Amino acid sequence: MAKITAPNTADIKDYQLKLEQYRREHEKLQILLNITHNISRELDLSKLLMLIMDEVKTVLQCDRCTVFVLNRETGELWSRVAHGEKEIRFPSHLGIAGFVATSGEVLNIPDAYADERFNPNIDKKTGYVTRTILAVPMRNKLSEIIGVFQSLNKIGGPFCQDDIELLDAISSIAATQIENAQLYAEQKKTFDSFIETLATTIDARDPLTAGHSRRIALYADEIARVLNLGDSEREVLRTAALLHDYGKIAVREAILTKEGKLTDEEFKHIQHHPYYTRTILEKINFSRALKDVPMIAASHHEKLDGSGYPQGLIEREIPKLGKILAVVDVFDALTSKRHYRDRMNLTQVLGILSQGANTHFDDFFIAAFKKIPLSRLVEILEDDHQKDLDLNDLEELGKSDISALLSALESPSPDGHQLAMMKQFNHYYSRDYLQGKKNSKTASPIKFTGKEE
Repeated sequence: MAKITAPNTADIKDYQLKLEQYRREHEKLQILLNITHNISRELDLSKLLMLIMDEVKTVLQCDRCTVFVLNRETGELWSRVAHGEKEIRFPSHLGIAGFVATSGEVLNIPDAYADERFNPNIDKKTGYVTRTILAVPMRNKLSEIIGVFQSLNKIGGPFCQDDIELLDAISSIAATQIENAQLYAEQKKTFDSFIETLATTIDARDPLTAGHSRRIALYADEIARVLNLGDSEREVLRTAALLHDYGKIAVREAILTKEGKLTDEEFKHIQHHPYYTRTILEKINFSRALKDVPMIAASHHEKLDGSGYPQGLIEREIPKLGKILAVVDVFDALTSKRHYRDRMNLTQVLGILSQGANTHFDDFFIAAFKKIPLSRLVEILEDDHQKDLDLNDLEELGKSDISALLSALESPSPDGHQLAMMKQFNHYYSRDYLQGKKNSKTASPIKFTGKEE
């Protein structure tokens, strides 16, 4: 029988070293797999960059991480988001990141202040103290440098070779997804400009209603923000809002721009525009995420009790986002200049919405609308005059919402704060701030007259 000999000390150590090496390789692969899984589903560039930075910060156990993207057209490195900083933008040849972007070298700097390429001015400005830096170029599939990973202040000491190898591997994975996100952003930008162009074709037919579709989109998005709707729903809502009146392209111009009251026949004709909206929009090849846009856009004149048009849908049949459009469409129509009147008294406008609650409009969305800050209300109401708005006034108005203003308007004896709020808001609602340009028929929101002014 063969004698079994115990392994010698050298063999044991060699085995332990190999086992440790395999363990570290397995751990590294698991980290890369997790990062790939986590970032592969994100196409919003800002969110993607922050997600990547958070992953790297955790994996490398460092204090901060920044992903700089190279813009070859402007010759700049930029980061839309960064740990501890707002957007950073600088010439692509400057600083540590600039050196890496230009040379393609990896820099592992154990003492930042001892390196002549380090710019200490940012530390002086922010109060942050940079000790160690690891900067790695980010390359695409063609081996072109498209950005730089920069990690600061490794916890427990300087960055090591394992950190360099891991960050280099992460940069390859991230580069592909960043390019995908940039491509998606370009495609979305093209799509958005197409949608906005379609919306402006309606405004071009009747300059008096110019900006209506854009304001509807802004009001609707504010309700979505109040309700914490997800990004995908907000995008559907915004698109449907911009296109909700597109069917008016089929309405005769003489009726669309008529001054004064429409005849019954003319009103019946214009009531067909939501039907035309849906018919036309259904011919557009919307993505799966936006497939409900035609139906939602066409439902903005439907009412909960079935008295709306074009289909006479009742509450459960009307899309949720269509109910939001119904509220903001009426509000904008009553607070905008028309051929037959100027901006209606605000108390009366809100009264019309409240009177129609749970018969015409969903009270849930009316309540959400009333939570919009007064600063945003003014910005949207006067969207065409952004440069004329006083930032200090907006900051003060931002402390109150529409419901607070309504309470003040309905109070028999408003207090000093309420009076100041009403006066400040009325300054913009009545367009006094335009220095004599306002129409003398413009309504004041402070006094309810019981009729249009």
